[in-house]
Amino acid sequence: MRGHMRNLAFALLRYSGLPFLLRQITQKNKVTIVVYHAPPAALARAHFAALQRRYHIIALADYLKARTEGTFDRLPSRPLIITLDDGHQSNFELAPVLDELKIPVTIFLCSGIVGTHRHFWWRHTQGSQEAEACKKMTDSERLRFLLYKGYRTDQEYADRQALSRDEIEQLKPRVDFQAHTVHHPILPNCEDAAAEREISDCKTVLEKDFQLQINALAYPNGDYSPRDMQCARQAGYRCALTLEPGFNTGSTELFELKRIPLQDDGSISELLVKTSGLWAMLSRRATGKVLPIASLPHAPSAAENAVPSLRASESPKF
Repeated sequence: MRGHMRNLAFALLRYSGLPFLLRQITQKNKVTIVVYHAPPAALARAHFAALQRRYHIIALADYLKARTEGTFDRLPSRPLIITLDDGHQSNFELAPVLDELKIPVTIFLCSGIVGTHRHFWWRHTQGSQEAEACKKMTDSERLRFLLYKGYRTDQEYADRQALSRDEIEQLKPRVDFQAHTVHHPILPNCEDAAAEREISDCKTVLEKDFQLQINALAYPNGDYSPRDMQCARQAGYRCALTLEPGFNTGSTELFELKRIPLQDDGSISELLVKTSGLWAMLSRRATGKVLPIASLPHAPSAAENAVPSLRASESPKF
């Protein structure tokens, strides 16, 4: 019941026509960047295809080039960039989807986790509340707490959670890989030296050991401070991405690029409402801030979430 109510709420917003109007007006000459983490391949295909019918999907490199060359106004209308954070093992299953749709995506990698059997630290917490509590600790407190739970950043486990070296190599022709720090700490909670290492070492390792060209950093959890922006600049990054919802223009601060967080298993209606900026707009008006992802009851499965989108020949595309 709760899942159906969630789907109904987003479907009503979608078919109100407001997302369509926002796409045609507000987003027409602005770059939208969306972020996933580990979407199932079948659902990712449905999402990416729905976005492809309504936006012009471009590479992050296209936006950076336009900013460097002063050609932002030559980007296609309604440009959109698809990103994924962390480098989860399941991202490899997206290869056939990317081949079929022929769209660019960027995956931000944690250099100390990909290519190993090390784990993402939040997988060793008991539920989202404990993970959120860890995010509020200083980094040393978080690491001590996780050690008590039996987790160490350098421990190799029996199972693998991140992309392997071979998988990254196979995905290179399809994916733009960029940086997401070494171990995914909450940067503002780190001491200066630790934050600098997390930012600079990630770039160094990905370039040297994985032969990647690294220009962009995605701040873990979207959290950053002026110090972290400066560290990214000094390390040689050309831009950094937040989780602040909104759109990007030809003058947006390059180390505070906005991204719209999306559910890995959300419905098409939820996708289109959030990507249009409508959800953030309504949330701010109601509460003064963007409501968290879990603010509506979460649907129990991707199958129940699915809301058929209109055929490409139908217009308008709500």
